[in-house]
This record gives sequence, structure tokens and C-alpha cells, in this order.
Amino acid sequence: MRIGIVAPARPIEQVVAARAAAFAAVAFPTVDLVFHPQCFLSDGGHFAGTDDVRAAAFLEFANDPAFDTLWFARGGYGSNRILHAVMARLGAAAGAKSYCGYSDAGFLLGALYARGIGRPVHAPLVGEIARAGGDGAIARTLDWLVRRDPAALEPSLGERPAIAFNLAILNALIGTPWLPDLAGHVLMIEETSEPLYRIDRMLFQMAHATQLHGIAGVRLGRVNDVIPNDPPFADSVQTMIERWCAEMGVPFLGAADIGHDVDNKVVPFGSDHS
Repeated sequence: MRIGIVAPARPIEQVVAARAAAFAAVAFPTVDLVFHPQCFLSDGGHFAGTDDVRAAAFLEFANDPAFDTLWFARGGYGSNRILHAVMARLGAAAGAKSYCGYSDAGFLLGALYARGIGRPVHAPLVGEIARAGGDGAIARTLDWLVRRDPAALEPSLGERPAIAFNLAILNALIGTPWLPDLAGHVLMIEETSEPLYRIDRMLFQMAHATQLHGIAGVRLGRVNDVIPNDPPFADSVQTMIERWCAEMGVPFLGAADIGHDVDNKVVPFGSDHS
């Protein structure tokens, strides 16, 4: 399996790529990881190259039939800035691929799913290898891609189609043409590095978004690294999600084993989990 790696948001360091490649060479010898040089660029102190450079790298690998999968290097911020430039320029080869990542990569995954292009998959990013326990995280993505190992999947997945987003990314997609039709889907959400009042505000947006009418239910992943607020916000995340699901008129289905951490599980978008 040949996997192309691009960075539509923030860059990764060469040492991180080398560590991921070395791990894959030993644990998944049938896999060839190919890092686009764009992954290591820096523009404006934040992005992995300019918007045009990041868009060109994505299109180059997505439209190359020699790659079976595109795996996103890192999250951060920036994938949304290339959507308009890339989505109309994807060819037939792009539709034969899986696309793997989460966090900011949710912009691309959502847009691809909305257009019926390829197979978007919520899964650990390449850059997770730099975290403590990151070997297990990227092994989970590769276990799914190479072996279709069901142990890599979020355990609640069943017959109903499912989709997973960081809550802030979902909020940003609402009201845009890049949000897929999620009628009948189980929506899984997670969040990181936000104060509780902002989480509550984003859940309000989710609950009243007309584009989300008809979803089958909501599952809540981990909400970690919550930013303290003064004064403290009274409601717990559990209280919030139950309140807004009730106002949305959809069932709260319980926990999802996803989050901004190395335990993040794989969620293929849709209903095909084989």
C-alpha cells in the first residue's frame, strides 16, 4: 500500500516524519509512506506553505493514481482555506482513495464526504507519533487501512451511518456548502482547548442548525484540556450535551471513544465499516 502524506494546515518536522517512516517500515512492511516536501514548509509562522502551495500538494497526491490513501500530517488550522481551490479540481483517481485524519482535517473530510469523493476516515494523524504513546495511535490508523482490523474502530459503530468531527470544525462547516447531508447519521463530536462556555455556545449552534435536521443521534467524545474561565461555568459537559440534544430533539446516545489524544479511535464516514 502506498500512502501519500500532505499537510493542509500546519507543518511537521523532518524528525517526526523519519520516526513515522521508521515505525511503519518495521510494523507495516507492506506500507510505503511518501511525504510530500510541502509537509516541511513554513509560511507566516503557522502554515505548511502558502494556501496555493498546500492546495497544489493536496491535488498532486489526491489525483495521483499511484497512491491508495492520503494521510494528513497534522491538524492546527488551515485546511478550510484551500477547500474552494481544490474540491472542483479532483479527478477520477481522487475518488478511489481513503483520506485519513481528524481535527482541522475535518474540513477536507467533510467536504469530500459531501461530494461523494473517496472514503473519508476520522483517524489519528501522522504527527501523533511525536506524542507519548503515539506509536499506538498511528498503528491504529494503519491497522485499519492495511488490515481492516475492527479493533481500531470506535466500538459503538453499527449499522447506522456515522461521522465524527471536532465540535469547532463542525460549527465552522454549518451554513456552508461543505457540510454533508447527515440525515440518518450518528454524529460523534469531541473538543479540546476551549472554555466550557464556548463549548456550550457551539452546542447551541449544533442544536439549532437547520442543516443537521434528521440526524439519528449524538455521541460525545472526550473534551480535554478545558481552559479555565473566570467566573467558573456552572454546567458540566454532560449537562450541556443532554440539554442541547433534548432541545435538538435527538437522542443523546452516550460516549464515543474519540478525542484529541492518542486513544482516538477510527470512524469511517458513512455506513461501510468493513
